[in-house]
Amino acid sequence: MDGNARREELLRILKNRPEPVSGTELSGLLGVSRQVIVQDIALLRANDVNILSTTRGYLLYKQDHPRVKRIMWVKHTTGQIEDELCTIVDLGGEIEDVKVIHEIYGEIATRLIIRNRSDVYDFINKVREKKIVPLKELAADVHSHTVIAASEEILDRIEQSLREKKYLYEG
Repeated sequence: MDGNARREELLRILKNRPEPVSGTELSGLLGVSRQVIVQDIALLRANDVNILSTTRGYLLYKQDHPRVKRIMWVKHTTGQIEDELCTIVDLGGEIEDVKVIHEIYGEIATRLIIRNRSDVYDFINKVREKKIVPLKELAADVHSHTVIAASEEILDRIEQSLREKKYLYEG
């Protein structure tokens, strides 16, 4: 299979999968190395194909309707991560990323793409199983999320709920 045909097949796979697909799985399905997949993803992105890299793999991102975004700064314990994320998705938000400001390295960010409770539980289980230190711990628990929703009103409700739970960082 030549490169163009492989990239078309890669797109077909991503279009038919609502959940992220790992680079390892894609390389197995397409019979190429993981590095070839990374290069193909870069070429597709260069041609304006919306492919996100998440902690769980690649995801084709389609924006069917207008959405609004807001950066929300939060602070809480590691034990409260699940409640914080569930609060956001239960009220209609999606968590696009997590960012911290590190005193030496500056801004450190990674995409999360958490859309529902299943995504929250997958994330929490991965953190526990792999004994990963959450990014927020590099910045005294203060971090931000870009939250996406269908309206400003939904973002207002999410912010209010985070404030009531004392997760919203307003310092």
